[in-house]
Amino acid sequence: MTRNAKIIVTIALMLGMALAALDTTIVGTAMPSIVGKLGGITLYSWVFSAYLLTSTTTVPIYGKLADLYGRKPLFLFGSALFLIGSIASGFSQTMVQLIIFRAIQGLGAGAVQPIVLTIIGDIFVLKERARVQGLFSGVWGLSSIVGPALGGLIVDHFSWRWVFFINVPFGLLSAILLMISLKEQVERKKHQLDYIGTLTLSISIVALLFAFLQGGTSWSWLSWQSIALFATSILLLGWFLYEERRAPEPILPLDLFKNRIIVISSIGGVVLGTIMFGITSYVPLFMQGVKGGSATDAGIILGPLLLAWPIAATVSGKLVLSYGYRITAVAGTALTLIGVGLVLLFTPQVALPLIILAMVLIGAGLGFSSSAYILSVQNAVPWNLRGVATASTQFFRTIGGTIGVAVMGSILNAQMAQRFTPIFSHYTEVLQHLPKGVSPANVLLTPDVRASLPLVLLNQLQLALAQSLFWVYLLLFVLAVIGLVAMFWLPGGRADQYAYDAETSADVEAEKPSSSEVVLPHLG
Repeated sequence: MTRNAKIIVTIALMLGMALAALDTTIVGTAMPSIVGKLGGITLYSWVFSAYLLTSTTTVPIYGKLADLYGRKPLFLFGSALFLIGSIASGFSQTMVQLIIFRAIQGLGAGAVQPIVLTIIGDIFVLKERARVQGLFSGVWGLSSIVGPALGGLIVDHFSWRWVFFINVPFGLLSAILLMISLKEQVERKKHQLDYIGTLTLSISIVALLFAFLQGGTSWSWLSWQSIALFATSILLLGWFLYEERRAPEPILPLDLFKNRIIVISSIGGVVLGTIMFGITSYVPLFMQGVKGGSATDAGIILGPLLLAWPIAATVSGKLVLSYGYRITAVAGTALTLIGVGLVLLFTPQVALPLIILAMVLIGAGLGFSSSAYILSVQNAVPWNLRGVATASTQFFRTIGGTIGVAVMGSILNAQMAQRFTPIFSHYTEVLQHLPKGVSPANVLLTPDVRASLPLVLLNQLQLALAQSLFWVYLLLFVLAVIGLVAMFWLPGGRADQYAYDAETSADVEAEKPSSSEVVLPHLG
């Protein structure tokens, strides 16, 4: 294992991580222009949802396959799918085509991030890994910040299509560097892949996410469509759990969850994902709708959070080595809880310094927590389960965020309907003069319409939106409390006390069927 090879692999992985992070923010900036060219505004949300569905449901599958066949081929396969989806998205002629090609992009993205983290776990020992995880968190944070600005520049000076084409040269460079520098010795043996587990888990998640994404919008929560989707999800999840106990090589070994570290880290991942997606989705809405800021202002306000995250993640690695998982995770969730508590105080009159302080605290808290979760899980399992274990942490984080944002959207819609309707009932003339295509719920987010509103009406609507958002933030606060309590169940003491030991570990027992293969990574 040479130092130069490690450096090349790290650069390749950083490029892959940067592309995955950049794609989540750069597309949002370009979407108004894309809709202007392709039409189909009613399909707007599906451009994001299609990507989210495929990237979420494939994470555990890629994690298991990486354990069976090695990290390198799965990373290269995922990168190839991502780039094919990017090129096809750039050439899209209709919104339906774009949605299909974004789904292909998501199929590739589902492999990139978890396998990047898994390879880091393979090539660096715990002490090195703690520092490197902070570096990768920094790449993620910086890419997230650059994304909106870069998307705006590309759309303004080139074409929205280059938002997708820009992935190609960097993706190819990442793949080439990894092919050259990462070598894996694979002992070929026959496998009994868990097809039933893969299908039942995937369809169960798709049904659940579809129910949350469409429920309360396309149909009511108590409609037969919602009930059927929830019932399908529950039944298939039960079938999946049954199958995982019987399968020779399960896609998600349930024995992993006999380990307290993995269970608590998974709970923490759900809480972290929900808070992360919730804050980044609904604080910009507060800035634009309640405070009257521009779309740029709404994006910039997340800057303190996205800067604090990688800094805290870097420090977190050192804390894990010196003080262990529990203290680091408790410190992170406590900071997050305080930050979300400050968000509860957001009113139309809230001062900008308080908003910035809340974002810094939340970003620092999430940075401390995320590194602790990943390091603890990777350190608790053997090599041949590290891929699926790392993927499970990403899976729970994404699922938490996806479902959480859907639930928060339902809460917000219900609260706004309750408050906005009585207000507009006293201003029927204003409603009659709204521009075509602008609903009452969107008047605060349309600058020209907002500027034309009577000041009294504007103030009432801003207060109503702030009060509606309070209930969204309250849900985040309750989840932060749950997360803080759960972190006290992580074991105390130094991290190296909980490293997996093949001879003495009783918590996590690797699956070792006669047909399994052993993949030994080395660098050349």
